[in-house]
Amino acid sequence: MVAWTDLLTAFGLVLVIEGAVYAFFPAGIRRACQWLQEWPVRRMRAAGLTAMLAGLAVVWMVRG
Repeated sequence: MVAWTDLLTAFGLVLVIEGAVYAFFPAGIRRACQWLQEWPVRRMRAAGLTAMLAGLAVVWMVRG
């Protein structure tokens, strides 16, 4: 069972990392957003699913 503190900690870390990227690389984020608009939906979906599976694998290996 997942403890609420673990879930909130993970959510907080996501916000810290994402906020740091936007704060330190705003021009790069803007370019990345423009670049992603050119991607077909199928490729974006595949990239998202791949990222989800990679994250799940990391959590599974760490938490076992």
